[in-house]
Amino acid sequence: MNKQDAYPDRDEGIDGYVKIDRYNPELIDNLSAHYHGVLEQIGEDPKREGLLKTPERVAKAMLFLTQGYDLNAEEILKSAMFKEEYSQMVVVKDIEVYSMCEHHMLPFFGKAHIAYIPNGHVVGLSKIPRVVDVFARRLQVQERLTNEIRDCIQQTLNPLGVGVVIECRHLCMSMRGVQKQNSVTTTSAFTGEFLKEKTRTEFLNLITAKLG
Repeated sequence: MNKQDAYPDRDEGIDGYVKIDRYNPELIDNLSAHYHGVLEQIGEDPKREGLLKTPERVAKAMLFLTQGYDLNAEEILKSAMFKEEYSQMVVVKDIEVYSMCEHHMLPFFGKAHIAYIPNGHVVGLSKIPRVVDVFARRLQVQERLTNEIRDCIQQTLNPLGVGVVIECRHLCMSMRGVQKQNSVTTTSAFTGEFLKEKTRTEFLNLITAKLG
């Protein structure tokens, strides 16, 4: 079954944000049955009061957290591209990131900082965080997430360059494994003008600067 069928009611706002109002009952039932079995396998009683609706809740949560597979980041950008003769750096920083590690299916979260230098077109600012969500709401590794965001913006807008920096905490490191509570993973990816040290340094200075 196509996951897109899980979201028959999609209410799209002016910034392209999609609100999910209803799930496909058959898909929810299938996933719930699997989570019911997981509860039994770990020694829990799925029939006790506190867990009666847990399999269904987890199924709906999983569909929401992986809805990025059914969204097209390129189309989101194209929906708000405008011709504009602006050739200085555009930076959107401190974009919240919530994703799940594909190795343990545990969350990782943090912030993304994105910049591009227009080449005849700009894009509505709300679309940049939307692109982040599209790729983050999939099973991911941070390195691939960083590259996918960079490549999508570069290939769609054809700017003079793109810069992406992502900083995240990974629960697979803090809750299990090495159990290091305060470690932060930083990844970066650049194209075009951002491969030049001067431009890249300007970008890094802008994302670390505090306003006011």
